[in-house]
Amino acid sequence: MSEPLASRLRPTTLDEFVGQEHLVGKDKPLRVATEAGHLFSFILWGPPGVGKTTLARIYAKSLRAKFYELSAVSAGKGDIRAIIDEDAGDHSKVLFLDEIHRFNKAQQDYLLPFVESGRLTLVGATTENPSFEVIPALLSRCRVFVLNEHSADEMRQILARTKVKIDAKARDWLILMSGGDARTALSVLEQTLQFYKTPTVEHFKQAIQSRHLRYDQRGEEHHNTISAFIKSMRAGQSDAAIYYLARMVEAGEDPLFIARRMVVFASEDIGLAQPTALVVANAVFRACETIGYPECAINLVHGVAYLAGCKKDRSAYDALLAAKEDVAIHGNLPIPLNIRNAPTKLMKELGYGEGYEKYDKESYLPDELKGKKYLKKRSEKEDPP
Repeated sequence: MSEPLASRLRPTTLDEFVGQEHLVGKDKPLRVATEAGHLFSFILWGPPGVGKTTLARIYAKSLRAKFYELSAVSAGKGDIRAIIDEDAGDHSKVLFLDEIHRFNKAQQDYLLPFVESGRLTLVGATTENPSFEVIPALLSRCRVFVLNEHSADEMRQILARTKVKIDAKARDWLILMSGGDARTALSVLEQTLQFYKTPTVEHFKQAIQSRHLRYDQRGEEHHNTISAFIKSMRAGQSDAAIYYLARMVEAGEDPLFIARRMVVFASEDIGLAQPTALVVANAVFRACETIGYPECAINLVHGVAYLAGCKKDRSAYDALLAAKEDVAIHGNLPIPLNIRNAPTKLMKELGYGEGYEKYDKESYLPDELKGKKYLKKRSEKEDPP
């Protein structure tokens, strides 16, 4: 079986590498470390097909280290133990662990002492945010380098190396379709060349049949999308909110997760400006719970359109945050005697509840906080909601 095109074109030096100039350009950290032979553990975090494996191989080669390559999908503690036990002579051991986010906590705990002691230099690769997927102890012993999607210009450079004649329209379509993933672009090109000598847009479409959205319900794309969704509703941009909703629905996101965030949003961001927003959001949640996909997507978009269009007022939420801050600073301040409960004779004798009057205008706050105002009216705010 012939070697895949993406593998045949894989760079072997940093000078051949395309993209990630913020890491491998002149005087940038990975270039400096590679050229100087610095031995340290790091994690490469970025989308698929942007050079994580290639950079790991180039780095290990520059150190003249014994290079081991594992995928966390299939590897386990036994594979790590075998590498540790293997005699590498005078060479350092560099382990490239692809999809490190697939290692569970126990597996990462097992790996930790070998990295900590320097018996293994770890180069992890992940498409997901390491903050969510890598245990803190292991993460603290690794530098994290963020890789970006390839730009259109970088993708053109990579495709030019194939020496395949592609017209500009088909090339640009392939670049757009691949979403900055060089491996995907090269794989699609290779598949298409099995059937057509000079690929066109239609040829590419025939070869791939369909394109799937990149979305991991536990990882970075998940967090980015829900963040964009909430911020679009907060800004009153209903079209943007509906677009991000559609992305989540098409990716199979749990509708109850989306609806829960809408319930929170109704109180956090709309609040007193339109209290019925919470009623609507709760109704959407209940509808999703009762109906499920695919029809509950209609309930979700109904709710999103309503919430995005509501006036916003975060005063109640801001009041809670301010009060929590005082609780953290002052602890349990003595509650004024006049509003304490007095269920026993002794408590009454001690003054509990004495002087209490309904609808009293005097502040019921502890003495240290008398006059403090948490809930501010709109006219009192410096900035509009």
